[in-house]
Amino acid sequence: MKAVITAIGGFVPTSILNNKTISETVETTEQWIEKRTGIKERRIAVGKSTSDLACGAIENLISNYDVDASEIEVLILATATPDHVLAPTASKICELSGLKNAFGFDMNAACSGFLYALEMGATMIESGRYKKIIVVGADKMSSIVDYEDRNTCILFGDGAGAVLLEKTETEYGLMKSILKTDGSGTESLIVPAGGSKFPASMQSILHKKHYIKQDGSFVFKRAVEAMSNISKDVLISNGLDADEIDWVIPHQANLRIINAVSENLSIDNKKVKVNIERYGNTTSATIPLCLWDYAADFKEGQNLLITTFGAGFSWGATCLKWGVMRERKSQKSNKTIQKRKVFEPQLS
Repeated sequence: MKAVITAIGGFVPTSILNNKTISETVETTEQWIEKRTGIKERRIAVGKSTSDLACGAIENLISNYDVDASEIEVLILATATPDHVLAPTASKICELSGLKNAFGFDMNAACSGFLYALEMGATMIESGRYKKIIVVGADKMSSIVDYEDRNTCILFGDGAGAVLLEKTETEYGLMKSILKTDGSGTESLIVPAGGSKFPASMQSILHKKHYIKQDGSFVFKRAVEAMSNISKDVLISNGLDADEIDWVIPHQANLRIINAVSENLSIDNKKVKVNIERYGNTTSATIPLCLWDYAADFKEGQNLLITTFGAGFSWGATCLKWGVMRERKSQKSNKTIQKRKVFEPQLS
């Protein structure tokens, strides 16, 4: 028995923070940001929380596919930006999304969170104890970004993506995964305060310890190395050669990282799915948003390679053979087009 993706949903806010606005706030230029990161704009969830984003993705999934919310048994939420330290954000999502017969829990592995959660969901399906599981990756990164810090404010955006996992006895579905953790990299990408080690205080607020801090060059090098090596290892583990991969779905952190990894794997860039120019780094949401954006390109029986790297350090890779999607309720896309708004960060 294997776990296969049978439906996909996504949600991004309508408010947009483009490079021009950032260049008016910190010392940089539109061209420099795009050249260094590949990002042109990112979505910002004004007045919304992570649970709102996740519910939007689940609603999109259920409204587009023939899915009965009452049949969902488990909700796994991958996020680094929960609504509250306590209680779990998954609980609120179950309530708001009408998943009345599901239990839910949060998982935090930063940018690798969705892949970790996908592996967890797959093993639960493979155990035979569960038949239908929704895995969501959602983050409101704007809530932990200092818009006066050029090193981080150019990178991150908000969004959510969701997939439905179901059991199958066919050849389709998730194959073997390899996941890794190296705690020695913790200080290189971290929000220092707000947890049990450094609780919130007047000093932590004054010194902006509740925002992301990153050693960009070190993280960049480790990401390229880790994603490249673990992707090679997972291909060997699944008995696949690089030329047998039809599509690569990499974590969308930086276009230069993505290009370096595809080059190290000797995989044509045309096979690599990229949407970072529109969304930036949405952390737990990058992989499912990529699946959502390009779902129409994936054909039954094709091999996909997913690879990630994030804070922790956490990283991993998996392969999956694309299966048969559930019947769509309408051939017309349910992605609502709304008037685009430009978000302007409020500086203290």
